[in-house]
Amino acid sequence: MSQASKLALIMEMIDSSESNLRSAKQMLMELAGKKITKAAYAKMAEDLEPSSEDEEDGEKIVEGVFNGENMTDKNDKEYPVPANYASKSKLIPGDVLKLTVKDDGSFVYKQIGPIERKRVIGILTYEDGQYKVITGGKAYKVLLASVTYFKGEVGDKITLIIPEMDDSEWGAIENVLPKEAENLEI
Repeated sequence: MSQASKLALIMEMIDSSESNLRSAKQMLMELAGKKITKAAYAKMAEDLEPSSEDEEDGEKIVEGVFNGENMTDKNDKEYPVPANYASKSKLIPGDVLKLTVKDDGSFVYKQIGPIERKRVIGILTYEDGQYKVITGGKAYKVLLASVTYFKGEVGDKITLIIPEMDDSEWGAIENVLPKEAENLEI
């Protein structure tokens, strides 16, 4: 095995270990009965690589954790994640993102560490100015961009993606079930 191959393998192993450590910390917080809060996302982001400046291009790289609407970095600073990107990428709380701030001031996000997911089926509702999907006796907030993209209507059955081990307030719409799927159990 060449030296370059060994280095690439070592980097993959380190990335995998960091991802496993983040997941283990999140599971530990959940077992301890702690609800994931804004501060908890900042705590999760502390284990990410430090922000850096790319000297060649003048681009700033920031890593953080998606909290349902924004990305929180290890310094508890929030960065706006475009709702269309979050919706299209089906981001859920706990996903690790990399933000590149270009020298022209534009933001480019990339999902680099998806959290463990599960899918549930629920009913789309609208209350207090917010779309939500109710499933298993709990209401999960969803992005308006997802509702409009999938042409969801109040009362529709929704396939929702939520964190596997998280008491999250947010979920991501995967699909609106066809009306003929009315007989599916929730």
